[in-house]
Amino acid sequence: MGKKILRPGGRELTKKLVSALQVSDRDSVVEFAPGTGFTASIVLSQSPAQYTGIDSNDAAVKSLNRKFRKNNICFINGNAAHSGLADNSQDKVYGEAMLTMHADHRKQEIISEAHRILKPGGLYAIHELGITPDDISAEEKAVIQKDLAQSIRVNARPLTKTEWTALLEKQGFEVKHVYTNKMHLLHAGRMIQDEGLLRTLKIGYNILANPSAKRRISEMRQTFKKHEKYMNAIVVIAQKK
Repeated sequence: MGKKILRPGGRELTKKLVSALQVSDRDSVVEFAPGTGFTASIVLSQSPAQYTGIDSNDAAVKSLNRKFRKNNICFINGNAAHSGLADNSQDKVYGEAMLTMHADHRKQEIISEAHRILKPGGLYAIHELGITPDDISAEEKAVIQKDLAQSIRVNARPLTKTEWTALLEKQGFEVKHVYTNKMHLLHAGRMIQDEGLLRTLKIGYNILANPSAKRRISEMRQTFKKHEKYMNAIVVIAQKK
């Protein structure tokens, strides 16, 4: 529908993620699932020595390679769990809104890959969908996950803050910072904040002109609203030990 920022915590939390990574002109940076390239553009404004984006969508990869044309920038059609990059070769790795969409064992595979390619002391950052509070009942969590899977047509499995940090620690990371924000992805205020007024109006027109998309997005919005009390967005910054 034309939305460019598809991150649970919006532009605000993405900027906190990039700021915490402290990208410099000496860094080799990898992004898992760059999507439309919104975060890539922010990271590239920091002039890293090398940037590699890995995405499973071939069309997105081709589009991004046309958009960002420099010798030290490349987008690869590949798998975040098997990047093909060398061991201990990267300074910073990050990914947004992608681990949530995988089962827990798959999450571990991707986190393990980030750990493998990072240099000792390198930073890994994630921006994902969270569940709150930490002591939420198993029954309530199961309902949220089931409703999300039905509305967004993906077996989404958001986790609590404790669960996200435990996953990272299990793969050899030390958590340094955690930031959270409200999960207002489809709220009008967040849309305007992320996309600007004119683009938000264009997105709204595109939705209204597409009945099937309108039904699906309405269903997603209802699900987000229903569980708003128990959902948030989370960024975790971790360091390879």
